[in-house]
Amino acid sequence: MFTHARHDLDTLLGGRYRVLERIGVGAMATVYRAHDEYLGREVAVKIITKPLRNGTVGDVDDGEVKVLAGLQHHGLVVLLDAGVERGDADEPCVYLVMELIAGPDLKHHLTQGALGQRHVAQIGSDLADALAYIHNNGVIHRDVKPANIMVFDYHQDAARMRAKLTDFGIALIAERPADSDGGLSGTAAYLSPEQARAEVLTAASDVYSLGLVLLESLTGRPAFPGDPMQSAVARLIQDPPIPADLDQDWKALLTAMTAANPDDRPTAREVSLALVEKSIAERGRRKIDPSLLLMEKPARMAAVREHAILDTPPDGAFDKITSLAARLFDVPIAIVSIVDHDRIWFKSHHGLEVEQIDRDPGLCASAILQDEVWVVEDTAVDPRTLSNPLVTGDFGLGFYAGAPLKTREGYNLGTLCILDVKPREMSPEEEATLADLAGLVMQDMELRLDNRRAVQTVSAS
Repeated sequence: MFTHARHDLDTLLGGRYRVLERIGVGAMATVYRAHDEYLGREVAVKIITKPLRNGTVGDVDDGEVKVLAGLQHHGLVVLLDAGVERGDADEPCVYLVMELIAGPDLKHHLTQGALGQRHVAQIGSDLADALAYIHNNGVIHRDVKPANIMVFDYHQDAARMRAKLTDFGIALIAERPADSDGGLSGTAAYLSPEQARAEVLTAASDVYSLGLVLLESLTGRPAFPGDPMQSAVARLIQDPPIPADLDQDWKALLTAMTAANPDDRPTAREVSLALVEKSIAERGRRKIDPSLLLMEKPARMAAVREHAILDTPPDGAFDKITSLAARLFDVPIAIVSIVDHDRIWFKSHHGLEVEQIDRDPGLCASAILQDEVWVVEDTAVDPRTLSNPLVTGDFGLGFYAGAPLKTREGYNLGTLCILDVKPREMSPEEEATLADLAGLVMQDMELRLDNRRAVQTVSAS
C-alpha cells in the first residue's frame, strides 16, 4: 500500500513503477525517482493526494490523460502515464509518470542571483513556445513558476541556455475543471489577477505568470513576495514593479505580459517571437519592438474590420501585385495576407490554392509585429522557424519574407509576403522593393476606405 503521507519506498505503482527515492516535495505533491520495470528505464513519479468527493474516489479522466500524454514539444517535460493508487480508501493518490530530468530547476538557479538578459530571453522563448503549443491544444498550465521550469545547458555551451516546462495540465488532472473554476489554484507568488479572484482562466493567465517568472529572473527577486494571502492580494491592487533601469524592450514586453486585463496581454506565441528576436539581437538580427504587441487588442483588429477586406471576392488589382512580386523575386508563391484574430486570410495568393490558414503557425502573424520587412532566409536553421509545422511538414517552407501592410494610423493589417521551398538570401535593395510593393497594396486599401467614408458622408447628409 502506498500513501502520500508515509512516502513508502520500494512500492510498485500500477504493477509497473517501483518507487526508489524522493527527489522533490511541493505543496500538493511529492516527486520520486522510480524504475519502470516494463521498459527498464528510470522515470519521475509525482504523487498527488486526491481527496474523496461525495464519499467516492475521484478518477483521472482517461481522455484528458491521453491529451496530455500526446503533447510532444521540446519545451515540455514529457508526461508518460497516469493513474490512481487506491490502496488507502481514505487517501487515494493520483500518480503521474514523467521523463526523469537530471539537473536543477530555475528556482535553484535564482538562489544564486539574477540571470543575464540573453539567458532570460533564451529560456523565456523556450517556455513561451511550449505554452503556445499547449494552449493550441486546449491546455492551460495554471502553475507557471521557477520550481516547474527545468534549465539546461546542452554540451556545456554557455552561449545557449534551454528550458523545459513541467507539470503542464497537472491542475486539470488533480482537480476537475468543474470543481476548480471557482477555486484558487496555482502558487501565490505567480498567480494572475484572475487566478487570485478565483475566476475562470484562459491562456492569458499563463502569459501573466510567465511574465512574473521572467521579471524575477532579471531582477533576482519575486515581484509579489510575502505570505500567500498577502502575495495574492497584492496583484489586485497594483501591477508588478518593473525597474526603471531595465532595458526598454524588456520593460515594454513585461508590461504587456503582466497587464491587469487578460485581453490586453500578448499571446504566448507573440511572446516567444519577441524573446527569440531579443536573444539573437547580438548576432546582428533585427530586434522586434515589444510595444507593437499592444497593437493587437483591440485597435489593430478594429482597423482590420474598418478596411472591410476579409472574405471579399477575388480582386485583379491585388493579383497583379502578387504576380509581379513572384516574377521580380523569382519565387513560386506571393501572397497578400490579412491577419485576423484566429486566422490568416489570403486576399491574393499567387502560386497557392489555399485561401486561409490558422493564425498559428502562420508566419504572417509574426511579420505583422515588425515595423519593417521580416526575413527568414533559411527556415530549417533559423530559431524562429525551425520547429514550425510549415517548415517541418509536407509544405517544406524554406524561405519567407513579409512586408507589413501598415495603415496611416500605424496598424499592421497583414503582409505582402513571398515564399520559397528553398533557402535564399535577400539583399537590402530587394527588401526595399518588397516594402514598396506592400505600400502599393496598402495605398489601394486606403483609397477604397476613403471612398466608402465619402459615400457614407453623402448618404448621411
